[in-house]
Amino acid sequence: MHSLAGPDALGLDFGTTNTVVALGSGDGESRLVEFAGAAAAGSVFRTALCFWEEERGWNGIVHEAGPWAIAEFLQSPLDSRFVQSFKTVAASPLFERAQIFGKPLRFEDLGQRFLQKLVAHAGGQLDQRPRRVIVGRPVEYAGARPDPALARQRYDAMLHGFGTEVHYVYEPLGAAYSYAARLTEPATVLVADFGGGTTDFSIVQVAEPGAARRCVPLGSTGVGIAGDRFDQRIVDRLVLPLLGKGGEYRSFGKLLPIPGGYFAEFADWSRLALMRNRRTLDELQRLQRDAVDPEPIGRMIALIEHEQGFPLYDAVGRLKRALSSESHAEFAFEGDGVSIAADVRRADFEQWIGEDLVRIEAAMDAAFARAATPPEKIDRVFLTGGSSLIPAIRTLFERRFGADRIASGGELTSIAHGLALIGQQEDLAGWVA
Repeated sequence: MHSLAGPDALGLDFGTTNTVVALGSGDGESRLVEFAGAAAAGSVFRTALCFWEEERGWNGIVHEAGPWAIAEFLQSPLDSRFVQSFKTVAASPLFERAQIFGKPLRFEDLGQRFLQKLVAHAGGQLDQRPRRVIVGRPVEYAGARPDPALARQRYDAMLHGFGTEVHYVYEPLGAAYSYAARLTEPATVLVADFGGGTTDFSIVQVAEPGAARRCVPLGSTGVGIAGDRFDQRIVDRLVLPLLGKGGEYRSFGKLLPIPGGYFAEFADWSRLALMRNRRTLDELQRLQRDAVDPEPIGRMIALIEHEQGFPLYDAVGRLKRALSSESHAEFAFEGDGVSIAADVRRADFEQWIGEDLVRIEAAMDAAFARAATPPEKIDRVFLTGGSSLIPAIRTLFERRFGADRIASGGELTSIAHGLALIGQQEDLAGWVA
């Protein structure tokens, strides 16, 4: 972003899977930024990066982002490095940097490169610096022992220079403000945002249209379980048994289980791409030599070396989407010695994620406690985020609130839209996290 005169507010929904931007010009409205070009997907910009070596690039490396990153990767998968879901490491003290063609890149380095390309593909819509940037953040960050202060530090570095003022607002509050614009009468609203890395809840009191303060946040909670975790359950059941999970290796005359850390990394999209480094591959090759059955470990090595993470992710996503509308669907993946064809029932998938749904419902109950608002006082429930389309999730809410109180829509865009509306408010107190 370059000039100092620009929109009154910019809402940035930097998501685990997708990123959406909305602009507000002080008129109480907001519009989504549409991306242009052959690879564009309207207002939805995939949160992904692709790097490859080229002399003209910084330190000999060039990059693309969004759907253009996917196009570059599919063109030359073996000569590039594809990174997605990197938002999930924002709060992780265990993540320091990713090695991309021998160059260390911190979270903020990845984020700055991502935003640079997002601006470039916006066709000039983001060339002017807004007065305020309202950035969505999860209520609870994903990962083991997340550090919110570290995430804030990394976000600040990533967004340096992106706007004159940068403010952070819980993502479900953005969705709540967007949904409130539809309402014509006062209501107590529960918003459930099902993203890629986290599921977040906010309870908001919505006043009548024209009120001096239309929305009042009452309480928010979250849990680091969402779409990516559901993907991991599919990979765990259908893919990892073919890659050595449950197998054994020999060490000093003893038979030991193959360490589970490799399988946890492989099932995590934010870490899978980073496994293609010499150290990890050398460790896996040593493990393969000592394995009772070396063939499955060989398959894992081949998938990593030949950059099969994206095709695998794509196959999992197709299955998950199909099971949202069908009672059973075919999982089909073929790549580098691994061939999987399985008929998966929706009931099986719901069983695999059953434990996750219990934790999600517990987080929702915690929101009621934090807002001092019992469930029976909820007038409307607004479901947003891609994973809100999963039937088991909708059933959970219908069981608790009845179908007539539930609304949805704008699953991928409502947060950015609401953030840009919040950014136009004179007083941000009560909204900023």
